[in-house]
Amino acid sequence: MAFKFKGVDFIGFDALLNDDELLSRGTARQFIEDNLIPIIEECNREGRFPRELVPQMGELGFFGANLHGYGCAGMSNVEYGLVMQEFERGDSGVRSFVSVQSALVMYPIFTFGSDEQKDYWLPLMAKGEKLGCFGLTEPDFGSNPGGMRTRAHKVGDEYVLNGEKMWITSGTIADVAVIWAKVEDEDDRVRGFLVETDRPGFTAYDVHGKWSLRASVTSGLSLQDVHVPVKNLLPGTGGLKSPLMCLNQARYGISWGAIGAAMSCYDTALQYSLLRKQFRDQPIASHQLVQEKLTWMISEISKAQLLSLQVGRMKDEGKVSFEHISMAKRNNVWMALECARMSRDILGGNGITDDYPIMRHMMNLESVKTYEGTHDIHTLIIGQSVTGIPAY
Repeated sequence: MAFKFKGVDFIGFDALLNDDELLSRGTARQFIEDNLIPIIEECNREGRFPRELVPQMGELGFFGANLHGYGCAGMSNVEYGLVMQEFERGDSGVRSFVSVQSALVMYPIFTFGSDEQKDYWLPLMAKGEKLGCFGLTEPDFGSNPGGMRTRAHKVGDEYVLNGEKMWITSGTIADVAVIWAKVEDEDDRVRGFLVETDRPGFTAYDVHGKWSLRASVTSGLSLQDVHVPVKNLLPGTGGLKSPLMCLNQARYGISWGAIGAAMSCYDTALQYSLLRKQFRDQPIASHQLVQEKLTWMISEISKAQLLSLQVGRMKDEGKVSFEHISMAKRNNVWMALECARMSRDILGGNGITDDYPIMRHMMNLESVKTYEGTHDIHTLIIGQSVTGIPAY
C-alpha cells in the first residue's frame, strides 16, 4: 500500500520560504501527486518514460523555470530547487528529464547561444514542444570529460562532427542535441554545437537492461560525418569550462532533488512504522532501533534542506561557487541513499516490493550518486578547495 505524503518539516523550514517559493513548491507538489505518483510504479516496472505528462509540464512552466524571457517562468533559483525536490520525490528519472531539458539544454542555449538560436529554440522548449539532450559523456570518458574523442572540423560554411556519446538522458526522444566536441581547426578547443537529431549520420539508441532510472530514457549517441551549418555552433562556448558551467546548473537541481527522494523514503518508513505491529502487539515505531533510524533520517534531511537553501540563496545573489554546489550535491545524494537503505530496513521484506517507492528510489539514487560528477569526484573538488592542492 502507498501512503499519502504528509510533508517533511521538523525544524520549521517552511517559515524560511517566501510566498513565491511556497507557491512554486505547492504547484509542483500537486502536479506530482495528481499525475506522476499514480503511474510511476507502472512506468518503472515497464521501463517507460511518461511522455504524456510533458505538455502539462510545459504549461506549468517547469522547463527552464529559472530562466528569464522566451516564455520561461523566471523563477528564482530557490523556487526552481523546490520544484526539483518535488519532481524527484516523484521519481529521479523524471526529475532527470526536467533537469536535462532545463539546465543542460535550455541553459547553454540561453547562456552561450546566438539571438537566432535563443529566439527559435527556447520558446519551443519551454512549452515542451521541442525536447533536447546533452552530449558530453563518452563511453571511455566520464569523470574526465577533457579526454573526449568527439571531433569537429570546419569545411566551408559547415562543421563535420564525428564521435560517440554515452549515458545520455532523453537521447532517443530529443529533437536537438547539445554536442560537445574538440574543434580540430582551433587546436582541439572544446565547443558546443546544436545538432538536430534528424540530420544524416546522427543515430541515437536506447540503453536497455537498466535497474535504475527505469522511468527515464537513457541513450547512446553516434555521430558519423554529421554536417551542421556554422550557425549551429554555440558562439559563446570555448573550452571545457562551458560544459562544466552547464553541469553546475544541473548539480544544483540535483542537490534539491535528492532531498525529495529522501523525504519520500522517510515519510513512507515513518507512516509504516506507526502501523506495523510486532512483539507484544506494539507498533515497531515504539522500538529504540527503529526510532534511531528515523531520528537519523529526519536530522540529515533537515540539514540538507538548510544546505540547499543557503546555496540557493547564494546563487540568487550571485555569490555561489561550484565548490558550494559540489558540497550540496555530494552530501544530499549520499544522505538520500542512506535514507532509502534505512527505510527499506524498517519495512523489512515489504520494502523490496513496488507497493512502496523505497526500492525504486534506492536504485535510482545509485545512478544519481554517480552522474553529474561522482561522489568521489566531488570529494576531490571540495578537498582542493579547502587545501589548495589538487588530488586528481
